[in-house]
Amino acid sequence: MLRRLTLLGLMTTLALAACGPTAAPPPAVGAAISLTDGLGHQITLQRPAQRVVSMAPSNTEILFALGADAQVVGRDSFSDYPAEARNVADVGGGFAALNTELILSKKPDLVLAAPLTPPEQIADLQKIGLTVYVLPNPKTFDELNANLQTVAQLTGREADGAALIESLKSRVDAVTRSVANAAQKPLVYYELDATDPSAPYTSGPGTFVDLLIKDSGGENFGAELSGEWVQVSVEQLLARQPDVIVLGDNTYGGVTPEQVASRTGWQALQAVQQEKVFIFDDNLVSRPGPRLVDGLEAMAKLLHPDLFK
Repeated sequence: MLRRLTLLGLMTTLALAACGPTAAPPPAVGAAISLTDGLGHQITLQRPAQRVVSMAPSNTEILFALGADAQVVGRDSFSDYPAEARNVADVGGGFAALNTELILSKKPDLVLAAPLTPPEQIADLQKIGLTVYVLPNPKTFDELNANLQTVAQLTGREADGAALIESLKSRVDAVTRSVANAAQKPLVYYELDATDPSAPYTSGPGTFVDLLIKDSGGENFGAELSGEWVQVSVEQLLARQPDVIVLGDNTYGGVTPEQVASRTGWQALQAVQQEKVFIFDDNLVSRPGPRLVDGLEAMAKLLHPDLFK
């Protein structure tokens, strides 16, 4: 179960290409870049990276959104967005072994990893002389923007990064202004994994699911629980009666509203009776890249359709 939840976090994934900058030529050689990564390590590049291997789907999405797609020479097996990313060499990663021979053949000057990249894989890459930068997982939109700025600096795309950040900020502000006029905040149960339907997992406080529900004008069912990924009982759901049930586990588990309605005891939930059970693309909240803003917009429209006609 924890392996599956970790995988969900790693596959940490609306039209991003529409808001991202267009591809541009590789950056020119500039001054040395020295930054502290998510593990607290000081990483120095003598010039902006022009050959990058991405070790996480979120990193790949950031690189493409910045217009650095021509600089991406390798990507992890889970990176599948945008569609063009699938044309980049698959170097393995995640729970699979790394193809270090292929990585070396690509001659990267930067490997962009994530906190969920296995430590042994990071160590292996460092042992063969590669520069590895671990991009931290953001917990707020400000932290997301800081990540975008970091990757823009590492790849020499500062102007593209500034434009992307400005666009994303404008979209976030538009959502928060709209939901400020909402008559009520619906109680939202976001389902992550219902392999055991009598004790499914939901998202607790401090997660991006929690943030998106709040910023979308809702109240997270899991906000009062302890832990990022929390199991709940049918009795807890019946006691609190969420107004809306959102099925993030449709993305990788194929869970449907019809299946939820057929679970023992779930027919007594008002959200089930009122057909307030919706599927949701979990990639929009589990991949900490620019599409988190797409997730915010999608969640807001789901919770307050009257405000987004």
